[in-house]
Amino acid sequence: MKRVLLVLAALVVIAAGAIEWVLADYTAPGPAARHGSETVVLIKPGIGLSGIARALGEAGVVERSDVFQVAVRLNGKTAELKAGEYAIPSRASMRDITDILILGRSIQHKLTVAEGLTSRMAFDIVRSDPVLVGDPGTVPAEGALLPETYVFTRGESRAHMIEIMEHDRNVLLDKLWRNRATGLPLKNEEEAVILASIVEKESALPEERRHIASVFLNRLRLGMKLQSDPTIIYGITQGYPLGRGIRQSEIDRPTPYNTYAIAGLPPGPICNPGKDSLEAVLDPENTKDLYFVADGTGGHVFAATADEQAKNVAKWRKIERQQSGAPPTTDDRHKRRR
Repeated sequence: MKRVLLVLAALVVIAAGAIEWVLADYTAPGPAARHGSETVVLIKPGIGLSGIARALGEAGVVERSDVFQVAVRLNGKTAELKAGEYAIPSRASMRDITDILILGRSIQHKLTVAEGLTSRMAFDIVRSDPVLVGDPGTVPAEGALLPETYVFTRGESRAHMIEIMEHDRNVLLDKLWRNRATGLPLKNEEEAVILASIVEKESALPEERRHIASVFLNRLRLGMKLQSDPTIIYGITQGYPLGRGIRQSEIDRPTPYNTYAIAGLPPGPICNPGKDSLEAVLDPENTKDLYFVADGTGGHVFAATADEQAKNVAKWRKIERQQSGAPPTTDDRHKRRR
C-alpha cells in the first residue's frame, strides 16, 4: 500500500511538473515572424481546436501545436476561440494568441465605391475584389447603391456586399425623404434620386451642391429644360467618360436622357449619388437662380436671369482663353446655354 501511495505521489509530482512546463511554454515568447512584424493567419470556421492549432503551427506562430491545444483545454478556453483572419504579432506567446482569437478582432478590409459611379462600375469593383467570395449576382438598378467605404472581413460574400449597399441607400433615402423640404417639385423618392444623380455629376464641390440643386428644382417648377451635359453623356456611354466634347448633333438629338431636348427629368438616374447630393436635392438652398457656369476654380457662378448668365459666361470665356490659349470647344459653348 505504501508503495502504491509513493507511486501516486510521484505521478502527481510529474503531472504537476508537466502542467507547469506546459503553462510556462504557453506564456513564453513565441517565434519571430517570418516576414515583417506580424503574420496573417486565417482560421476557418468549424475546424475545431486541433485544426486551429494546426493552422497556427503551419503559419509559424506557434512552435508546439500540441502544447497550444493542451494549454487551451487546461484554461477552459476551447469554446471561446473564434474563426477569422488575424494579424499575429511577431514573438506573440500562445496565451497572447489565444486572447486574440477569443476577442475575435479579425483583419478589417475596405472596399470603396466613390460618389458618381454607375451601378455597373460599382458592381465591377465588388466582382473584382480579391477578398470577397462568391458570385455577386446581377447588376443592381442604376442609383440603387449608396457610395461609401465599406468595411468587411475575409469570407464576406460579394452578393451580400451588394445587398448592404442597397440597404444603406434605402435607409438613408427613406430618412431624407421623410424630412424633405416642403414644396419640392418631386413626386417620389425615385425622382429625388434621379435629380441627385445629376447634381452629383455636375459638381465635385460638396459646398455648392445645395445651390446647384436649387437651380434644377427652380427649372423644374418653371417647366424649363434642365440642360445638363452629364445626362447627354450617360445616354451615349452609360456613364463612362466620353473622351471628347459633346457634338452639336448629340445636343440636338431627342433621346430619353438628353435634357437639352426633353422636358423634365430623364427616365432614370445617371449614377449612384452620394449622401451630400441626396441631401442637397431634398433640402436645397432657397434661391431664384436658374443658371450656372464654371468659374475657373473648379466651382460655379450662379445667376437668376439670362442677362446675368451672359455676363458670367463672358467672364468664363475670358478665363478659358487665358488658361488654354485656344478657342472654346463645342462642349464649352453648349454648356454656356444654361
